[in-house]
Amino acid sequence: MKILYAIQGTGNGHITRAKEIVPILRKKAEVDLLISGNECDIELEYPIKFKFHGLNFTNGKKGGIDFWKSYKKMNLKRFIKEVKSLSLEEYDLVINDFEPVSAWAAKLTNTDIVSLSHQNAIINKAVPSYRNHILEKLILKYYAPSKNKYGFHFKNYHPSIFLPIIRKKIRETKVSNKGHYTIYLPAYHHDRIAKIVSIIPIVKWHIFSKQTNSLIFKKNITIYPINEFDFIKSMSSSNGILCGAGFETPSEALFLRKKLLVIPMKNQYEQKCNALALEKMRVTVLKKLNKKSLHKIIGWLQTEPIKNIEYKDSTEDIIEFILLPYYNKKVIPTNLLQSFLN
Repeated sequence: MKILYAIQGTGNGHITRAKEIVPILRKKAEVDLLISGNECDIELEYPIKFKFHGLNFTNGKKGGIDFWKSYKKMNLKRFIKEVKSLSLEEYDLVINDFEPVSAWAAKLTNTDIVSLSHQNAIINKAVPSYRNHILEKLILKYYAPSKNKYGFHFKNYHPSIFLPIIRKKIRETKVSNKGHYTIYLPAYHHDRIAKIVSIIPIVKWHIFSKQTNSLIFKKNITIYPINEFDFIKSMSSSNGILCGAGFETPSEALFLRKKLLVIPMKNQYEQKCNALALEKMRVTVLKKLNKKSLHKIIGWLQTEPIKNIEYKDSTEDIIEFILLPYYNKKVIPTNLLQSFLN
């Protein structure tokens, strides 16, 4: 079997998940990789056969998406050209993690495709979400279309939704508590974050920022450039983690049993839904980071982490399940998923 594994490159989470999935796929089939977008900070160690611009959004510096920069980068004519240029004739299957070029190419050529992403869980009716966001739901549904959809979320809301894939480096790291708090809010500039949290002087903060290439020290604050080693070290030895309401970092914080506070990006429906799901799990949620939110942050510092989270390593079982119908060229109903994994 020959597989094209297509990855969305606009966020670290997709690449992080790919680093766990690709080695398993390569044991079971011949695999080529495709990436579109270039907003991630993590490198994939495997050769990339196809690189495209795709369609992506750009983060701002005040807590949300910069729509003007996103609009300037979004070139529909180029996107259509990329879709038409991608030949899928040599592939038996496309596995797609919210990547639009390969998804639309597969749709136009009637190529077998399985969509495997957190976004699929967001549009599942069993998952906590907001009703009056029709446009956002349509974008999530048709951005990277597929008839066969499986998702990831913080809980097993539906048989077609898996628990998070936690990277091995997190599973194998030594967990401790050195008293500091780790912050990763890529939609905010580190100066803005430091200005707010410095008002709480008795706490040590580790801020990870895309806007610096070297360490910056400010009294009780250390600002780090983004790198996987320091980030994992800081998270695993922290007292708590303050981050955006994405999927991977909150999942890893829950796995590590660290107290968690999330701030969803403005105008980002997916993160808004994640925050809603996390709030139902008793995770602290802030609408935005400013001086008015300090009292809630101080209250969060006094809380205890959620301790009943169990994310087992079932990545190979998931891959076996989604590949099985294509080995046999049959469709397995999704309601058999739970019995397969159990």
